[in-house]
Amino acid sequence: MDTGTATLLVGLVIVALLVVALLVLFSRLRGVETTRAQSSELYAQVEADTVRLRTTAQAEADELRAAARREADELRSTAQDEARELAARATAEAEQARVHSDQVGADLREQRADLERREQRLTEREERVAADSQALDQRLQEVEAQTAALAERTAALDALEAERRAILERTAELTAAQAKAELVSAVEEQAKREAAILVRDIENEANENGQARAREIITLAIQRLASEQTAESVVSVLHLPGDEMKGRIIGREGRNIRAFEQVTGVNLIIDDTPEAVLLSCFDPVRREVARLTLEELVLDGRIHPHRIEEQYEKSKAEVEALCVRAGEDALVEVGVADMHADLIALLGRLRYRTSYGQNVLKHLIESAHLAGMMAGELGLDIKLTKRCALLHDIGKALTHEVDGSHALIGAEIARRYGENEDVVHAIEAHHNEVELRTVEAVLTQAADAISGGRPGARRESLEAYVKRLERLEEISMSHDGVEKVFAMQAGREIRVMVLPDVVDDIQAQVLARDIAKQVEEELTYPGQIRITVVRESRSTEFAR
Repeated sequence: MDTGTATLLVGLVIVALLVVALLVLFSRLRGVETTRAQSSELYAQVEADTVRLRTTAQAEADELRAAARREADELRSTAQDEARELAARATAEAEQARVHSDQVGADLREQRADLERREQRLTEREERVAADSQALDQRLQEVEAQTAALAERTAALDALEAERRAILERTAELTAAQAKAELVSAVEEQAKREAAILVRDIENEANENGQARAREIITLAIQRLASEQTAESVVSVLHLPGDEMKGRIIGREGRNIRAFEQVTGVNLIIDDTPEAVLLSCFDPVRREVARLTLEELVLDGRIHPHRIEEQYEKSKAEVEALCVRAGEDALVEVGVADMHADLIALLGRLRYRTSYGQNVLKHLIESAHLAGMMAGELGLDIKLTKRCALLHDIGKALTHEVDGSHALIGAEIARRYGENEDVVHAIEAHHNEVELRTVEAVLTQAADAISGGRPGARRESLEAYVKRLERLEEISMSHDGVEKVFAMQAGREIRVMVLPDVVDDIQAQVLARDIAKQVEEELTYPGQIRITVVRESRSTEFAR
């Protein structure tokens, strides 16, 4: 490129730059003019807002000034009214004070006049008192003179009395104290003699009338009460729907009957009696549980060892419920209420207990009626006397579990369950183990004797038999490892169930020998007694 061309290009570039600079300057000048126009418009708007605000502020100031002027006028008017009211009140109070002052002055004048009148009356009273005092002095002098004269006369009378007493003592050769003592002794001896005669007559009359009255009361009570005679029985009969049921009861090779006797402890007798089996046991409770168990098994039809055990537990619970019901029925029959629930249950357990062949619960009900009748004849508390008689043999429900007399055991039970002390005393004293202190205790003892003394009520043979069998079971239970004991076959066999994890086979043989030896040493019995020790091991597993 030559020099001329380069110079031309440089000149064009410079011209282009100048044009661009002019364009930029022109655009800026236009922006400034636009800004100036906007500023003018904003300034005009601000001046308009300022004028409007100034006008609004002026109007508000005028309104505030007018409101303040009105409030000032109202306050001035209110202050004037209050000032006038205060002035009127002050005037009224001043008038009232003037009236009060006049009244006080009048009261003072009246009080002054009253004081003057009182002073005048006081002066007059003092004059009268002085006159009375003078008269009293004169009267006192007269009384002193009369007292002196009376003392002289008294001394003269004492002298005469001493002289008369001395004359009497010389005549009777006794002093006054001796004469008085002899007179008192004679009167006392006469009174004692008359009292002894009266007491003897009263005692004779009481004995004659008391014996007759007692016989009458007891006779009336016996005549008014009619109860069944008790027959001794240790056997229960269960009727069957058919003779084929006997084979099911016996089971294959006799396994059912053996399981039944082992579980219940009751002899099951299957003989030629048509459609009936016999349950034999000296314990009525055990026999009743066995009867219910067998009855349910016969109704159900399923008879096997496991089923026998299940039904036996259910029958035990049912017998306990029947005991509670029997206790409640006894309370209703006798008319006694408000008794502890545990005491009612113990009373119901006596439904299955016998004493010398007599049912204990029936004996208690009969005794309660007898005692109540005798209490009514004597005018005593009938309900209390019935309660004493109803509970007097309650200890027999636990005599096979607790050692001691049933009277003392029963008294402790009654005291534990909150019975009245009169009831407790009647229970503990009905066999004379404690001295009788109350009439209720005497009537309880009499009712017990009447109920047990009726012909046919009690028999000694059954009681001796039951005690012998109970002793057989006690001897067997006293050995270690024994779980259950049943005296069976009228006491000719004892079945002893032992714990298999405590007693092994060899120890079972030794245990049978020890029990037999102890029975031979302690009891007297006809024939021989077989002791059978049963040791049964069971293994149970669950398949899941």
